[in-house]
This record gives sequence, structure tokens and C-alpha cells, in this order.
Amino acid sequence: MPGTYNPLLVAVSLLVATLASYTALDLASRISMLKHPASRHAWLAGGAAAMGVGIWSMHFIGMLAFSLPIPLGFNPAITGYSLLIAICVSWFALYVTTRKRLSSRNIALGGVLMGLGIASMHYTGMAALQMQPGIDYEPLLFVASIAIAMVASTAALWIARMLSNMRQRYATTKRALAGLMMGVAITGMHYTGMAAADFMPGSICGAANGVDTQWLATTITLFTLAILIVTLILSRFDVRTALLAGSVTKLNDQIVRMVNHDALTDLPNRRALVERIETVVHNAKRAHEPFAVLFLDIDGFKTINDSLGHSAGDEVLKTFARRLQQCVREGDTVARLGGDEFVVLMENATLPDEAQDVAQGVLDSTERGHWRDGQPFQAVPSIGIAMFPRDGETPDALLKNADAAMYEAKRAGRATWRFFEASMNVAAMRTLQIQNAIRVALDEGYFSLRFQPKFSSSNELAGAEALLRLNHPELGLLTPAEFIPTAERSGLIVPIGQWVVRETCRQIRHWQALGLPAIKVAVNLSPRQMAQPDLIETMVEIVRAEGVPCEQIMFEITEAVAMHDAAKTTEMIQAFQHAGFEIAIDDFGTGYSSLAYLERFRVKQLKIDRLFTCGLDAQGHEGRAIVSAIIALAHSLNMEVVAEGVETASQFSELQVMACDQMQGYLLAKPMTGDAFGDLLEQQMARA
Repeated sequence: MPGTYNPLLVAVSLLVATLASYTALDLASRISMLKHPASRHAWLAGGAAAMGVGIWSMHFIGMLAFSLPIPLGFNPAITGYSLLIAICVSWFALYVTTRKRLSSRNIALGGVLMGLGIASMHYTGMAALQMQPGIDYEPLLFVASIAIAMVASTAALWIARMLSNMRQRYATTKRALAGLMMGVAITGMHYTGMAAADFMPGSICGAANGVDTQWLATTITLFTLAILIVTLILSRFDVRTALLAGSVTKLNDQIVRMVNHDALTDLPNRRALVERIETVVHNAKRAHEPFAVLFLDIDGFKTINDSLGHSAGDEVLKTFARRLQQCVREGDTVARLGGDEFVVLMENATLPDEAQDVAQGVLDSTERGHWRDGQPFQAVPSIGIAMFPRDGETPDALLKNADAAMYEAKRAGRATWRFFEASMNVAAMRTLQIQNAIRVALDEGYFSLRFQPKFSSSNELAGAEALLRLNHPELGLLTPAEFIPTAERSGLIVPIGQWVVRETCRQIRHWQALGLPAIKVAVNLSPRQMAQPDLIETMVEIVRAEGVPCEQIMFEITEAVAMHDAAKTTEMIQAFQHAGFEIAIDDFGTGYSSLAYLERFRVKQLKIDRLFTCGLDAQGHEGRAIVSAIIALAHSLNMEVVAEGVETASQFSELQVMACDQMQGYLLAKPMTGDAFGDLLEQQMARA
């Protein structure tokens, strides 16, 4: 018997197949995102039911679109079996596509099994007609329909796997196009199977029940569309909720990381370190195992930061952090407390030698190599070591004592390590007292100046050097060596240096008011001051405000500071000289001066370090040869030479023979107050 098709229902069946395919792809991607087993099982079950109903509805609507010259109907039980098969096939498809590992072989095998399942659903649905005599199938089309089902299923599994990532670009559009292709393939399989069916003339439908086909098709279509649309809405809502929850979780993780990690180096910060030490202390007490805390501070970092800029300083810190992580053992914690301070927490360091080896390894690593722009760029730390439980049983005690040991390492010459000793707390307390004294010294008037005379080789007064003192009511009179490094680290050296220049000018003006001869006074400049962009303008403003000629002020720069950035120093010296000031290079011979730059500097004076002056009393000719060479070099460049630390008559005599221009030291005169220096000036004037 020939059959006919209702075009509208055929189109509806294609629509349902496409929507069911799109829903399947969307569910596959949703289930792939789930990690909780219960949620995966729930979505597998619900998704299989919705997808199965969609596939079965496409088949059933396609069956309703077919009509014969005889009434048709469907056996409810067999039809139910076909629906069950569709749901089982859908569950299998979702299960296969959402597995973590899915090879091409598994996809092919799954496609074959799924295709057989879909074919079983189709021909079970055909059997629900209960035709008498039975339906005869054309072998070629019958096999073709099964083959189409297998190929379509394999393609569906592969496409679903490829589109499982919901975050890829144009995911919705790709899924819609893939759903249309899969819908066409599934519909094609159905109608190929229908074309294979041959209904014998005179056949009757044993399941005919007089139900209106149009009404049944409409009901099933609306019911199926409702199920698929609701499933899609729930899936999209759940996905958006999951994505939002994931974003919130990720943001929370980032916030927690920001709270516990240093933004520049990405190392744990002080908070995270203290929490870690608390945990390690708890475990160490229970296991009776020691551990070590290493406190590191980069020597001279502020000079680097101020002279080269904060961006260069940040690069140094990041490079140092990476070097430090390479030097420690696996399992050790490296943290940054802030600034240029780092801490290494060495768990299970049963012997002090282990901490010592790590500390020495850090020093060896940071003393060599090229750090920045391919040039040697050293940033070596001083390291203090505290051992648990010997040096403390709390994070605060261990960090404080390791910090005290680090300062002892700095006092020992820097670029070294020291274990904590109880006596260091006394030194640490002294350092803290000095820090507090510096902070109030300017306001309370604790600072004062001493003036050390300079004499010519003929023992005539030639000038003076202003030396800063801190006279604290509790700590007593402090020398620059005791408080200047602390003032330099804190940045207070800048306003202190301005006070020194201002007070020097006032003293010069006072001497002039007494009718004493004009005298040139030298003032030291610190590395922190040299890094100030408005240094020269500030000094000119102070001197002019005090009514003192710039020619009476000489600024002294140490050789090490001058050569740190020789090109910049040259520009600064020229600017000072243009303003009327004279410049001296202090501590000459202790650094690494380039003769080319020394010629460019063209400073007024070179000051020979006291180390070489003391060498004049030593046996042998080496000391004399060095001092003689420095004097000859300076004179060849039209510079004066000042020898520091002259303390013996033999030194003075040797320097006279070598034609040293000026000398200063305890042999000639100790640093004195402004009034005492005024008396010396008056005596000089009387002799003249």
C-alpha cells in the first residue's frame, strides 16, 4: 500500500529533532562543567529524560505524519518501550560525551552503540502499529537507515565533545548550527527507515483506535517543545549561576591571595609568614624539632632606589626574590616583609649549620652575576639567623631576634650573616633608642656642630669641616658613625642635612660679625641627599637666605657615592660649581674611581682617606708610594689634596715632604665648637 506524508508534520518533526539535538549539546557542555557527583547524576538523569522525549517525539511525530489508506494507531505498551529506549540511548550519549577522557576509538564505539539504540527505538515504534500482515522491509534501505543512525550518532558524539567548553567563542552559534545538522541526520535516518517499510495490500493496523492524528501530533509537539525549552532554560540558568559562583570564588581567591601575598614579588607577606610560623611552631613543639628563621636586608638598597629610581629598585627586588627562592631548600618559605626586608623560614633545620649553609649560598649567589641591563649589579644582603626554640618560641620573638642578628651583621661590615646572641638585644635596643632620638632631635634642638680645622703644610689655618653631633639628654653625645646610618635609612638625613648647611651659614655669619677673617667650611653630602632632584636649588636657597657667599661653602662627596653614577655626578658637580660652590671628593682611594671621570669631575679637592695616612707610619715604602701617587695625580689635574687622620708628627712630616696641600687630624686639632673655632681664627688673625 502506498503511503503519504503531511508536510507540516514532517517540518515539525525536523524542528523537534533540531531542538532535541541542540538541547543534547547544551546538556553535554553543562554536565562537563559539573564536579560534584550528585549533581552530575541528577543532570544526567534529567537530561536523558528530556533528550529522550525529544528524540522519541521526533520519531512519533514523523510516524503521525505518515498515513495509509487505512486507519492507523499505536500500541501504548510498545510505544512506551520505544520511549524508554530513547531515554536510555540519551543517557548513554550524555554519559559518553561528558567523560573526562574520551578517545576517538571510544567515540566510534559509542556512536555504533548509540546508532543501534536509535534504530531499535525507531523499529520498536514501527512495531507499535501491529500491522497484519507484518511490515516487510527492503534490506538495502533498512541497512542504510541503521548506517545513517550510526554515522549520525558518531558525528553527534564528536560534535558534542568539541563544543563542551561553554567559554569558547561563538559557542551558542556553533551549537545551533551543529544542532541543525544533527536534526537533519536524525530525521533523515527516520524517513529512510520509513522508506524501507513495505505495507502489504489489504494490511490492517491492529492498534487502530480512532484517535485523531492531528490532535495527537499537536499535543505531543507542544508537550515535547515545553519539556525541551524548560530543560534549556534550567540548563542556561544553572550555567549562569555556576559561572557567577565560579567568578565569585575566583575573585575571593584573588582577594585572599592579595591579602596574603606581596604584590611586587608575589611572595607571602608578613601576615602569611606569621601564620606559617605559628603553624610550624605548633608542629615543632609537638615533635621537639628545631627550625630556623633568616632575616635578610639588602645592603645599600635605598641608595639604589633613590639614585636609579623606584622602577629600577622594583626590578632589583623582584630579581633578588627570584635568586632567594633558588637558594633555599624545597619546602622552605620565602617571604617579603616590606621594603628590602625578606625572611626565609627553614623548617626541619635540625642543625645551625644548615641555616648557615643557606645564608652563605644566598651571599654567594647575590655577589656574582649580572642583574640589570647585562651589567654587574650587586644587591647583597646582611643576614640574621634565629633558631627555634633557643632564640624564641613565638613568631614575634623569632623575627625580632633574627632582625637584631641582621643588624649585627651590618655592623660587622655588611654582606655577611650572624646568629642571634642574647647580647644583641642590647645593641638592638640601643639602635631603637637612637632611631627615636633622631626623630625628635631637630625639634628639640639635640643636634649641634663641631668644626675640625684644616691646616696647610706650613701649619696655617686653611679651613674647616663641619661635623654633626647628636647630644641626647639620656644617650649622651653621639658621633655621626652611631646615628648617620639610621638617619640615612629613615630618610631623615635630608632635613638634617639642610639644618647642617643652615647652621654652618649662621656660624660663618657669626664669625664675620666678630670681625674674623672669611673661612671656607666643608659640609658632607649623604647618598640620600645626592638622590634629591632639587638638592642644588635647595642649597642655594638656604645659603642665600642666610646671607653667606656660596664660595665659602664646600660640599664633600665620598668617592663611592660619586662613582655610583659617575655621569650623573659629573652633571651635579658642574651644577654646584656653576652656582658658586666648591666640591671635594672624600675618602679617595677606598673606591674604584675611573681616572677619566676624575678628570671630568674637576673638583677642588681630593681628600686622602685616613687608611692611607696611617700607612705612612708602616714599615716599607708601599704606603708612601700610594700617597705620593695620589698627590701627584691630583696636582696634575689642578686639584688640592687634603690628608685626613694626621695623628703623628712623622705623618705630618712625610706629607709636608710630598707637598700635600692641607691636613687635618687630632695631631693638629680636634673637632671643636663654633666659639672655640672662632678663638682659633682670632689667634690666626693676631699672628698675621
